[in-house]
Amino acid sequence: MTNDESLDLVKQAIRDAGLRATPARMATLQLLRESAAPLTHSVVADHLASSGVDKATAFRNLNDLVEAGLLRRTEVGDHVWRFESVSDDHDGAHPHFLCVDCGTVSCLDDVKLTAGSMRASEKFGEVTEILLRGHCNACR
Repeated sequence: MTNDESLDLVKQAIRDAGLRATPARMATLQLLRESAAPLTHSVVADHLASSGVDKATAFRNLNDLVEAGLLRRTEVGDHVWRFESVSDDHDGAHPHFLCVDCGTVSCLDDVKLTAGSMRASEKFGEVTEILLRGHCNACR
């Protein structure tokens, strides 16, 4: 897929969600769609600064895209919000791995609860997030 095709898909997704497809929103969503892991507001703002997007606009756009259902916001216990794209192939309802040494957060897209685990967890409520903590390969 070319960058223009990707940008057209991002623009359409934003419009379909009922938002204006501003250059800052498009850049934000495209960045997160291309990211292999959730990103903090700080990382997003730093990346978009070269495009003239200030930190307040980046934060506002992240929250607007969360409310529109295009991004998912998660917090892994360190009081820092991380954002990731929600799409057909990356719906946000997947576990994350947090390295307790370096703080890296990784998506575990292929890890799912078993049917038995889902039934057992339904006794207590709806599972909305799974976080695994450990030592990443780089830190072991």
